[in-house]
Amino acid sequence: MIRVVLSLGLVALLAACGADGAPIAPEPEPETPPPGLSISGTASVGISSR
Repeated sequence: MIRVVLSLGLVALLAACGADGAPIAPEPEPETPPPGLSISGTASVGISSR
């Protein structure tokens, strides 16, 4: 029983102390254009008499 408790304590200690290495800052996001909608072009509707 003591072995189980000590094993779980050791695992918890290693998980909590950053055993996977030093913390790494996230990469900054690339600059993106501001959100919005831009539509350009022409449209026509009608009936051709040909």
